[in-house]
Amino acid sequence: MHLVAVDIGGTHARFALARVAHGAVVELGAAITLKTADHASFQLAWQEFARQVGSPLPNATAIAVAGPVGGEIIRFTNNPWIIRPALIPEKLGADRFVVVNDFAAVAHAVAQADPAHFLHVCGPMQALPEQGAISVVGPGTGLGVALLLRQPHGYHVQPTEGGHIDYAPLDGIEDQILDRLRRRHRRVSVERVVAGPGLVDIYETLAAIEGRAIAQADDKALWATGINGSDALAAAAVDRFCLSLGSVAGDLALAHGASALVLAGGLGLRIRDTLVTSGFADRFSAKGRFEGMMKAMPVKLITHPQPGLFGAAAAFAQRYREA
Repeated sequence: MHLVAVDIGGTHARFALARVAHGAVVELGAAITLKTADHASFQLAWQEFARQVGSPLPNATAIAVAGPVGGEIIRFTNNPWIIRPALIPEKLGADRFVVVNDFAAVAHAVAQADPAHFLHVCGPMQALPEQGAISVVGPGTGLGVALLLRQPHGYHVQPTEGGHIDYAPLDGIEDQILDRLRRRHRRVSVERVVAGPGLVDIYETLAAIEGRAIAQADDKALWATGINGSDALAAAAVDRFCLSLGSVAGDLALAHGASALVLAGGLGLRIRDTLVTSGFADRFSAKGRFEGMMKAMPVKLITHPQPGLFGAAAAFAQRYREA
């Protein structure tokens, strides 16, 4: 079956044609990326994609959206589009459709991606298990968390709000990071620290410890100078981010009863070299009496170029596997 795969974020909407069969993605075409600001509605962006394709679109679609997918209306945080799932057949001509949370789509991508699309981070050098629970964690604008349960005759993806569990500092520096965040937030969740914008608070805390006067920080600039090493303080903040990410990822794997963990997202790809050389692995496994078990758990980074599109198509393939 052919379908249109869509991955909608705040700034961009990505479209691609896909083919699925027997519950799996057989082919994913080249992605076409449109700016959400250039189109007044999702339907108009869909029509622009059809114009660029130059032929009638399939009457099936899989849509991954950044945000909750329940309810009669799906709204977006950073763009004015709305989607009414009940009107998709009428507005888009898609008789069969599935709408999933964007990080649930990533977990579907983890379930179906070729082993070549995974980079080893730490733990034993072995493939992801064919059965059991796999935690999927993605630091980005927020912290995405999902649980993938592989079973003998298929798999199940459970979206979660694991990014909103409480942040637990493990040393004096992290105590100071938490203190800084508590001045602004009554409750500090892990995504306040181990998501992209959290680098600013880490950086400013380190600057305060060093007694340095700094200009107002921008997280995108800090990530750039921290990763390339041109700013030693920003590089130290990136290292500290990796430490905290290791702690959080290990906690989530424990809570899920996982036998493996996969990191996802563009930020993970950007810091992959730092992850391997940082204290991520030590923090991931530092779980007291369960340290041996955690050290025996493979941790991978998914490197598929379009996990949202691929995962949306995979979610559709699962929903309509008998079609």
